[in-house]
Amino acid sequence: MPDDSALRQHLIDLLQGGHAHASFDAAVKGFPRDLIGKRPKGGPYSAWELLEHMRLAQEDILRFSQSADHVSPKWPDGYWPQSPAPERPAHWAASVKAFRRDLAEFAEMVKDPAKDLYQTFPWGDGQTLLREAMLIADHNSYHLGQLVLVRRLLGAWKG
Repeated sequence: MPDDSALRQHLIDLLQGGHAHASFDAAVKGFPRDLIGKRPKGGPYSAWELLEHMRLAQEDILRFSQSADHVSPKWPDGYWPQSPAPERPAHWAASVKAFRRDLAEFAEMVKDPAKDLYQTFPWGDGQTLLREAMLIADHNSYHLGQLVLVRRLLGAWKG
């Protein structure tokens, strides 16, 4: 197999973000707790809704990439929280932690040279680890932009 270490490193960089946009850590750092469940005027989502959606979708992609036994949540309800605010403030920190953990776990898969980036998953319909890595990066980037916009509209972004 040819050396694909450069491609793997580019994917890791893409997953971690921060080159062409704010990183996940920058977007969530110091988010005012009293604003996490607030939707900006005219905005469809709160920061909580965006964070949880990102976490749920990323976890689904990770678990799908690991096992044929994974069952994805029902679309769209299973990918969004039930309310604009978490039930408890501690849920924000738990969601941030879970997002980071799942991203690191996926990155370890990408780093593993024993995992073929191009091999089609037998349980999917054409998906590969490369495709899923790009999907996570693309999806997270899109919603990170929304999260930063929510912060700006709520007057909570100094970036």
